[in-house]
Amino acid sequence: MAERTLEITDVSSPLKAAFTISRGAKTSADTIRVNLRQGEAVGRGECVPYPRYGETLPGVRAAIEAMAPQIEAGLDREALQAEMPAGAARCALDCALWDLEAKMTGRPVWQLAGLPEPKPVETAVTVSLDTAAAMAEAAKATPSRLLKLKLGGPEDLDRIEAVHAARPDARLIVDGNEGLLPDQFPAMVRRAASLGVVLIEQPFPAGRDEALLRRPGAVSVCADESAHTSAEIQELARRYDAVNVKLDKTGGLTEAIRMVQAARASGMGVLVGCMVAGSISMAPAVLLAGLADATDLDGPLWLAEDVAHGLTYADGMIRPPAPELWG
Repeated sequence: MAERTLEITDVSSPLKAAFTISRGAKTSADTIRVNLRQGEAVGRGECVPYPRYGETLPGVRAAIEAMAPQIEAGLDREALQAEMPAGAARCALDCALWDLEAKMTGRPVWQLAGLPEPKPVETAVTVSLDTAAAMAEAAKATPSRLLKLKLGGPEDLDRIEAVHAARPDARLIVDGNEGLLPDQFPAMVRRAASLGVVLIEQPFPAGRDEALLRRPGAVSVCADESAHTSAEIQELARRYDAVNVKLDKTGGLTEAIRMVQAARASGMGVLVGCMVAGSISMAPAVLLAGLADATDLDGPLWLAEDVAHGLTYADGMIRPPAPELWG
C-alpha cells in the first residue's frame, strides 16, 4: 500500500462583511485544512476551531499533529472515532479520510456512506445581527426564501417584524445563539408564528435551558450549542423539537450521520448547519441534506474568495459538490 502523508495548513479567509451574532462579530473565517495523500490520491478536510467550545487554532492544530503518526500509519475512520473526541480536529481528519477513500475507490462518498444521492437543495441564508432597519435591508438583498436571523437583545421582536415586513415571502429561522431573554420568549414565540418564523434556534444557554421543558408550542425550537453528538439526543428530545447537526461539533461526517439517525429515531427534526467557512468545510454536510428537514450551509457566501471548484449557489439553492472539490 502506498505511503500516506498528512499536510496541515492554517487558513484565514476574509469575509465580505462582518458576521455578527449575540456573542460578537468576526471579519474572517479562520480554519485548519488538511490534505491526506496516498499515492496519487488526495483527501481533503477542513475544520473551524470554535472558542465557544474551548477550541483554539493552536490547540486544534496540535491535536491534529498528535494524530499524524497514526493517520499516516493507516488509522481508519472507525478507529479515529475512539482515538479522538468530537470536535473540530476530528472533523478535519474524518472528512479527509472519507474524501481519500472516494478518490482511491472511484466511488462518491454518498455511495460509500449509504446516503441518498445528493440533489440541489434549498439553504437558509443568514442575516447578521444588526438594527431592525439594517436587517430588513439585508433581507431585501438576499434572494433566498429561507432566511436565518441572528438575534440577541431586547429589540428582537422588532427585528423579526421588520424583516417580515421587508420579505413577507420568506420563511424565517431565528437564532438566539444562547442570547434571548427568558421573560420575553413566550410572547416572542406567540408573535413569531404569525411573522413567518418556522424555527427558533438555541434561545437560552446550553445547560440553562430548563424553561424549554414547558416551551410554547407555536414554533419548533432547535438545539444548537446544546447539541454535539448522538449520545445527547435522548436527553435533548425532552427540551427541543429539532437539532442542528454541524460537522465541526460532531467531529466529522461519520458521527454526523449517526446523530441524524438518532434524532430521527427520537422523533426530532433535523437542521444541517455550519460554521462560517468555505466549500471544503461545507461539502460533506451537503451530503446530509437528503436526510434533513432544512439546510443552513451558506458559509461560503460570506467569504470574499472561496476555493477552486467551490460549491455553486443560485436563488437560495446549493448544488452538491463536484468530485474536484470533495467526495
